[in-house]
Formats: sequence, C-alpha cells, structure tokens
Amino acid sequence: MAPPPARRARVSRCAAFSASHRLHSPFLSDEENRKLFGKCNNPNGHGHNYKVEVTVQGEINPLTGMVINLTDLKAHMEQAIMEPLDHKNLDKDVPYFAGVVSTTENVAVFIWDSLQKCLPAGALYKVKVHETEKNVVVYKGEGAPSEKLG
Repeated sequence: MAPPPARRARVSRCAAFSASHRLHSPFLSDEENRKLFGKCNNPNGHGHNYKVEVTVQGEINPLTGMVINLTDLKAHMEQAIMEPLDHKNLDKDVPYFAGVVSTTENVAVFIWDSLQKCLPAGALYKVKVHETEKNVVVYKGEGAPSEKLG
C-alpha cells in the first residue's frame, strides 16, 4: 500500500509583548526627525503593546499529523521574541536597534531573523506585527541576504 500524498499546511501562533522606543534616525537632523516622526520622536520615547503572529509552513507529518509541534514553536517564539523584546526599550536594550530605526517594519525583520536561527530551513513563512489595532506590518523575508553555499 502506497503512502498518502504529502500534504502541506501553514500553522500560525500569536504572542504579545510590551516595549518602548523612540523613532529617530541618526542619518537625519533633529529637525528632520521631528518633522518625519512627529510625537513618536519624543526624546523620552513611547510604548506599544505589540501583537505578533508567526506563520510556519511545511509538510504534514503522517505520523504526528503536525507541520510543527506547537510546544516547540512556542519555545522558539519565547527565545526569539519574548526574551529579547518584552518589557524592553528597543533602542537601549536590544543591540540590533543601536544602528537601525526601531520602526515596526524593522521589528518584524528582527523577529524574522531571530526565528530563522531557531526554525528548520524554509519553515518560516510570515511574521505579522500589530503595533496598534490600526497599524500592521507583514514581513516574509523579502530582501533578506541569502546564505552563501559551500
């Protein structure tokens, strides 16, 4: 008897974290930063309750019925998202943001890059970050540097 054809699926899990930041580019003058970022350029920063949705993809394992064990995905998200970002000042506590403006777009890239180190190659499909109920960023690895072969 032949095994059933491989089926693929996507699985998503959500997490929430709180963090503060200041939108400020070192490549712009103080005046340009104030004009571009407005109240989000407050020298004392401001905070958000971010919601993150991580989607992984792969073949459904015929023995387990899973694409990924959700317990494993939860642990990866704890390591890649919660530990480095939750209750932190992104600009001061997260070395990545020392040279990168802490926009939600760049938060999504940071999360993507962090998760890539934990998950099997090709498993990560999408990172969706809700900064507010109205502002959402989706990142699917576009523009990521490709790994060198060999």
